Amino acid sequence: MPRISEFYGIVITMYPREHPPPHFHAKHGEHYAVIGIDTGEVIAGGLPKPQSRLVRQWLDEHKDELRANWQLVMNKRPPRTIAPLR
Repeated sequence: MPRISEFYGIVITMYPREHPPPHFHAKHGEHYAVIGIDTGEVIAGGLPKPQSRLVRQWLDEHKDELRANWQLVMNKRPPRTIAPLR
């Protein structure tokens, strides 16, 4: 599972063989969530509120890069690294 970003103990990943809708995975400690790229909604799982806010901020800053990564994984190519939240 390629790690595309990491910040404040949150690891963001995207699998090489994903399935719609466009999404990414976020993990913090024992918490895990699948988050929609277009909506920012949690599709599965969940994160604590502070980490959810950080992930949402990161998503807002990098939505175009996430969409580009989604196209890569849909074409069975590895996603690119995305800058962490600063």
